Amino acid sequence: MAEAIQQLVLDTLDKFGTIHDTRTLVLPGYTDPAANHDSQIIILGALNSLSSRDMISYTTHETVSHVLTPEGAQIAVQGSHEARVWQALPHKGDGAPMAPKQLEERVGSETAKIGQGRAFKNKWIAKEGDGLVRLAPSIEDNTQVELREVDSTGTLKAGEKALAEMRKRKLIVQRKGQWFTVKKGPAFSTSIAKPETDLTIDMLATGSWKTSTYKKYNFEAEGLVTNGGALHPLLKVREEFRNIFLEMGFAEMPTSSFVESGFWCFDALFVPQQHPAREVQDTFYLSDPAESLPPPADYYERVSKVHEHGGYGSTGYRAPWSDAESRKLLLRTHTTASSASMLYKLAAKCRGEGEDKSARSAAAHGSGAQAKEGDDGFKPAKLFSIDRVFRNETMDATHLAEFHQVEGVVADRGLTLADLIGFMRVFFTKMGIENLRFKPAYNPYTEPSLEIFAFHPQLRKWVEVGNSGMFRPEMLEPMGFPKDVHVHGWGISLERPTMIRYGINNIRTLVGHKVSLESVENSPAVRF
Repeated sequence: MAEAIQQLVLDTLDKFGTIHDTRTLVLPGYTDPAANHDSQIIILGALNSLSSRDMISYTTHETVSHVLTPEGAQIAVQGSHEARVWQALPHKGDGAPMAPKQLEERVGSETAKIGQGRAFKNKWIAKEGDGLVRLAPSIEDNTQVELREVDSTGTLKAGEKALAEMRKRKLIVQRKGQWFTVKKGPAFSTSIAKPETDLTIDMLATGSWKTSTYKKYNFEAEGLVTNGGALHPLLKVREEFRNIFLEMGFAEMPTSSFVESGFWCFDALFVPQQHPAREVQDTFYLSDPAESLPPPADYYERVSKVHEHGGYGSTGYRAPWSDAESRKLLLRTHTTASSASMLYKLAAKCRGEGEDKSARSAAAHGSGAQAKEGDDGFKPAKLFSIDRVFRNETMDATHLAEFHQVEGVVADRGLTLADLIGFMRVFFTKMGIENLRFKPAYNPYTEPSLEIFAFHPQLRKWVEVGNSGMFRPEMLEPMGFPKDVHVHGWGISLERPTMIRYGINNIRTLVGHKVSLESVENSPAVRF
């Protein structure tokens, strides 16, 4: 078939010089011109084969037409839903009105449901008592007429507005087509013998290579473009966050410990042992091993005392302390556990102990030349981390059980809530997110506390992107910090700002098996 079509094209060109429209060709075995889409696809295969041998050249012309859907084809034969409803009803005054249930039995539930509304709109039928009757003595089923016109011509004389209405009703669908104009090429011939691409042993033995024609080599062909790697949008935004933090003089905290104890994840933060967040409905606990190594004994004693009996100006929670609860191992629910551990190390010199190397490096890098040690051994510090956390949450458009948290802490003397709000506005402005709201909130380990909301233009609503506050004295003073040292703490998700910046309205299309590799490759390199 393919060779017969190639020969047809060559013979037609030899006779007329040009084929102005391939829709006029009559393919072998057919009696009608090749006017439909499938026939043109077959012709395209033949044209490509001839074009690769420089025997012809062709130009593509695109067309747009419409075809009937199964529902549209049914209406073209049987009539529209509204016409069938009208036809099934009795004339007004010529019998008892037909009950809606009886109408459904006669024309079908779908036809009755759709047809009644349109028939009422066209004033073809009316309600009489509890039943329905014909109101118009006769009707013209324009929907059926127009669908028959589309079926025969692919379009409507009524214009695009009528076509759009039919597409909206899912009676027709748009289909793109193509046809071609063909001209002779530099190697035109009516013979379709294919040129040789390889020199074989048989050709050398018989000498046929001397009279054979060969396909030209294209030495300028660049070959296939190799696929390069691409960074996921989360990694791009993560790097932007890191650059913002480093630009503002922060040092990065080590956060490689995905598994934490209940002590560092909750107790050290002054979260009560009876808090709902510690239940299995919200937290993933480990079964093997189930218990952690003990924390520093003196610090553990101070923390348990402030929980159970109070201290540092607090009455505590007045609830029994459980060593077993404190020793449980879990997947960390926030990176604040790492922040608490780092702050404890930072306060080592305030407790009269040797300064921890990682804390000394963080303080020196985090506050630069201003990190001057006081008489009590305290050095200001600015720390951040970006890493994964885990929560036993129901997954939806904005929640996952595993996500990333961007954490920051600033430790210095005399800090206030105004400093925290000012810093957050500067930080988010550098990200390109200026539409912010701050809402008072409650956190066990910060007071005052603020929730941070940003407006999502695609979801058209305010989305919570973070939480912030000032760490409580019940958390800081057991670590050994002086009373005038205040610490700002905040945590924001990495996923939600990424969704806002990249216009993603479902977090499951950003992370997980539904992620489009094409979207990853084509996503902009920098958005902030």
